[in-house]
Amino acid sequence: MSTSASASPQPPGKVVTRFAPSPTGELHLGNARTALFNLLLAQHGGGRFLLRIEDTDSERSLDAHTHGLMADLRWLGIDWDAGPDREDREDERGPYRQSQRQALYAQDLAVLERVGAVYPCFCTALELELARRAQLAAGRAPRYAGTCRGLSEAERARRLAAGAPAALRFRVPPGERIEFHDLVHGPQSFQSDDIGDFVVRRTDGTTAFFFSNAVDDARMGVTLVLRGEDHLANTPRQLLILSALGLAPPAYGHVALLVGADGAPLSKRHGAVSVREYRERGYLPEAIVNHLFRLGHSSPLHGLLSLPEMARAFDPAHLGRAPAHFDEQQLKVWQKDAVHRLSVAGAREWLAAVLPPGLESQAAEAFTMAVLPNLLLPEDARAWVEIVFGGPPPLEPAAAELVQEAGRGYFSAAAAAAARDGNDLPAIAGAVRAATGRKGAELYMPLRVALTGRAHGPELAPLLKAMPPGKARERLARFA
Repeated sequence: MSTSASASPQPPGKVVTRFAPSPTGELHLGNARTALFNLLLAQHGGGRFLLRIEDTDSERSLDAHTHGLMADLRWLGIDWDAGPDREDREDERGPYRQSQRQALYAQDLAVLERVGAVYPCFCTALELELARRAQLAAGRAPRYAGTCRGLSEAERARRLAAGAPAALRFRVPPGERIEFHDLVHGPQSFQSDDIGDFVVRRTDGTTAFFFSNAVDDARMGVTLVLRGEDHLANTPRQLLILSALGLAPPAYGHVALLVGADGAPLSKRHGAVSVREYRERGYLPEAIVNHLFRLGHSSPLHGLLSLPEMARAFDPAHLGRAPAHFDEQQLKVWQKDAVHRLSVAGAREWLAAVLPPGLESQAAEAFTMAVLPNLLLPEDARAWVEIVFGGPPPLEPAAAELVQEAGRGYFSAAAAAAARDGNDLPAIAGAVRAATGRKGAELYMPLRVALTGRAHGPELAPLLKAMPPGKARERLARFA
């Protein structure tokens, strides 16, 4: 006997995708990429993208995590057509929090009980662990031994009447082959005899992932699910559940997991992991989504893309099977591109935390535009805030030597020009050239180190314009 999910990778008609996180922690990059891919897939075909919160784990699921992940998604530009915060836009397929769908689950579980597809399991955690160890010791893959499967109806009724705690297990039919076409990995085939009966409702009455995740996809009209390849082995179980309920399954695609540049699972040693951490460090959402777009998904398009451009270019056929290597150095390339595209207002907002309090708008704009080409993150601007608005910068030995070699006459001419013409680099340099005959680096380098304390950095002319009036004369005059 064979159970088939879908004859084709993508079902006909409008595509409906979803992102279904569990609010037990922060939104990490791997999950953010899953959400992005599902959004792009839906938008590519003019379909719908749903957000469902899988919060059946009441002990670990927190509202703070739910609000945090929704805020992170929206910051990335990932918005949804229906979800837990869209009561006015939800349709008859909601609610979109699993904790609010228990009555719906009870109806489907009752159907499974009526058709004999499930049975109560009274095995304790200790008994299950001992059975697992025995199977491993015998060289067999661990799976449920079927201890409670053969109990008589009378024995089940007796134990339930006595108040014995019971989970509900799905009765996996023997001798079946479960087949489906995976959007990424191609044709898949599993033997039902290798699966073992699995829990669909825990002893505390909450539904297990296998059940609620599959049923919600079907009831919400989801047609295509992109998720991590660690869920590939879950798919045959979910197909069995949907088949028993007579519900149409979605098509599935299991994308490669994110790993670090060294091939190890992505972790703290590869940099920040959560979207919040990158956001707080000053990374721009455009940089992150452009990097994620190209992790496990190839595209002939180069350069920074908008989300609509990504949606037009997104192709499930270009999803790779090999692990996707996250490289923070490559993220920095996208970040630099995104920073260079910031508007004046956007750049000022991005740098707001490091700008001096009470800085006038014109001065803030002049400073921002002067330093922006040299910045990767807002923190990089902090040293230049001190250089531009603080006291005279100290000189390193090499810079002090340059200043001394230039001589008092050089700086007398420079200070006089600054007193006359203000923070105008062409006027200051012209006066020094006329007084000393210097040109090129010999002309400009002593000015740069005297004014900024550094031999390298943003262009000097706009940096000088950003300085408060009189500051250039003050810094030059100390060497005259």
